[in-house]
Amino acid sequence: MLEAPASSSPLEQEFARQFGGKSCVFRAPGRVNLIGEHTDYNGGFVMPAAIGFFTWAAASARGDRRVRVRSLNFSCEERILDLDAVPESGSGHWSDYPLGVAVTLERAGFRLRGADILLSGNVPIGAGLSSSASIEVATAVALLATSSLQLDKTGIARICQRAENEYAGMRCGIMDQFIACHGLAEHALLIDCRSLESRPAPLSPDAKLVVCNTMVRHELAGSEYNKRREECEAGVHYFQQFLPHVQALRDVTPADLERWGAGLPEVVFRRCRHVISENGRVEKAAAALESGDLDEFGRLMAASHLSLRDDYEVSCAELDLMVELAGQVQGVYGARMTGGGFGGCTVNLVRSSAVDRFRESISRGYQKVTGTTPEIYVTSAVDGAARVSPADIPGC
Repeated sequence: MLEAPASSSPLEQEFARQFGGKSCVFRAPGRVNLIGEHTDYNGGFVMPAAIGFFTWAAASARGDRRVRVRSLNFSCEERILDLDAVPESGSGHWSDYPLGVAVTLERAGFRLRGADILLSGNVPIGAGLSSSASIEVATAVALLATSSLQLDKTGIARICQRAENEYAGMRCGIMDQFIACHGLAEHALLIDCRSLESRPAPLSPDAKLVVCNTMVRHELAGSEYNKRREECEAGVHYFQQFLPHVQALRDVTPADLERWGAGLPEVVFRRCRHVISENGRVEKAAAALESGDLDEFGRLMAASHLSLRDDYEVSCAELDLMVELAGQVQGVYGARMTGGGFGGCTVNLVRSSAVDRFRESISRGYQKVTGTTPEIYVTSAVDGAARVSPADIPGC
């Protein structure tokens, strides 16, 4: 077996031990969405930031057409994909995410070489910080590189979204994959999920992004996510009776909802009201960041959470408690649930000088009520997917 050079990272050394030979390493970040929840698959606006938690993919090309994948996060269990006999869909296994990317690239006309891939990540799984998109994008850039193929960042994001939709069976929008590719240090991105145009929104150096993990993930999350999409689609079909130009809820204005909404089922009306109002909040939030008005940004975060709780009904007691506790700490500009809902995390914009007090207060208050100690991550916005040097890879 060939040994990795002494200057290599622990991940490269582990790759050499498990697969033999040298590898190149690629990484893709997780993300936190500051505002704009459940708007991406409705063609609307979102404002995520890539955060300093990553999936790393050590990879090397093979001489055949087999993709072998292992993950240090899943006991190095190996899964193998024959690129000349790809299955129609995944099996519900974690490997659906990386192998689904290989399948989707092949179906899109990219003829891949086989590859050995060893994954390692520190994006919390099941916390709503998009560990799945991080895995997908890291795998995609690794597969393209080992096959000497080129695809722009937006193209990679589209491929990875298709893989999650069609192979892994989760009907996600494109936000997670897009920000994993296009993330920009010290900035959030205002993304138009229809045109995929984006513009950076600066994050003040006087404030920190603090993510609070409730440590719960309710089982209904996946099924309810798909149900919300169906309810939004029902709203679109309804409005098309009166407004033929409507292709997604993005095209329905508050005035349209007021004029025509009475004919909707009550639940569908509330789902539509959330999406329509949330799109407006995202655009206002971008203006607030650009003008440095963090108080206004915080107010918009609070309104977003209430809409997610009451109209979209994707919050839960633990998320609501986290937001309530955050509101009691001086120096917090705003707090809201982030991600699909039913557990996971809140995102908080906190004055830098108040971060330590915030962490202590949230941890104490949440543990007192729930008996669970939350994980709290202080993070910053980082750049998107890239090949990395050994110095950028922590010990595995």
